[in-house]
Amino acid sequence: MKGLRLVLAFAAALVATSAFAHKASDSYLTLDIREERLSGRWDIALRDADLALDLDADGDGAITWGELRLRERDLAAWALARLKVRAGGEPCTLGVARLATDTHSDGAYAVLELDGTCERVATALGVDYGLLFDLDPQHRGLVRVVSPTSETSVVLSAGERSATIAATGNPLAQAATYLREGVLHIWSGFDHVLFLVSLLLPAVLVRRRDAWAPIDGFGPAFIDVAKIVTAFTVAHSITLTLAALDIVALPSRLVESAIALSVVLAALNNLFPVVKHGRWMAAFAFGLVHGFGFAGALADLGLPRGALALSLASFNVGVEAGQLAIVAVFLPIAFALRATLAYRRYALGAGSLAIAAIAAVWLAERALAL
Repeated sequence: MKGLRLVLAFAAALVATSAFAHKASDSYLTLDIREERLSGRWDIALRDADLALDLDADGDGAITWGELRLRERDLAAWALARLKVRAGGEPCTLGVARLATDTHSDGAYAVLELDGTCERVATALGVDYGLLFDLDPQHRGLVRVVSPTSETSVVLSAGERSATIAATGNPLAQAATYLREGVLHIWSGFDHVLFLVSLLLPAVLVRRRDAWAPIDGFGPAFIDVAKIVTAFTVAHSITLTLAALDIVALPSRLVESAIALSVVLAALNNLFPVVKHGRWMAAFAFGLVHGFGFAGALADLGLPRGALALSLASFNVGVEAGQLAIVAVFLPIAFALRATLAYRRYALGAGSLAIAAIAAVWLAERALAL
């Protein structure tokens, strides 16, 4: 009974957290330094702007270009009131030169093209960022400062709203930023997590007489998991690198739909096993698709020219660290519960069915742009 309660609690938490198909709220701010001249671009998710300004005038659930243009001044005033930029301790003036729209991996964004000046020649910028924290404490601002020779990225949050950012940043500090972002992306990317969990659920079981039975020892389970994780890692590292370096590019909608489909298939395979052995091959095949998804997040963050290889490697290592942390928590618990009927019936059976259902909703939303 205790094992059943643990399994049910785990499944409930999994379903609750996985109800959110999209990544956390982020905005993307680029500031370009040219001596006293300051320009930039600020991408803000329309869903975030709507949360603050109620942009959807007709209440039909879709924000049109007309509705956005109608509130252009309100949007600019709201955003700029929550951003302060300094150079040499003196405030810089900043205004919105033009409004546009763009699409990121998680939906439509308003683009504020910025133009301004600083009283002093800017070698570093002080940035105070306060967008949306009053409505969403989990919101983050991904800020990039660019100069003619290099660029630096930082991530600002409700707990760290200010930073002094030099365009000639420390490569090691950049590596730490991208490492942290890699970890956060895998933890907040519920589709990636559910795909991994779907592959891990049967790792502590073995197929005997068309039924799942507990595996005899921890060693075989560990080897199976090691093969799956290694195959997934190698595959998504390949496509992440190819996409991040602009060697291969795929439409975001296609990639996100394919990722959702991979979760559906991995979960259904637990219920109706087609791939009974060698699931590492499925992990490799679908890992190639997931790599393009990771690349979308990395593209939003931006790769600094002065530390491109180091930042790319750090992001990938962060993804792996986050992935291994999930495995380290999941595998011992699953192994301890593997012989219980609750694990096979609820964790594997009902859990896989719930994952497949959730991912099917994601697939419909992404494929049909709902």
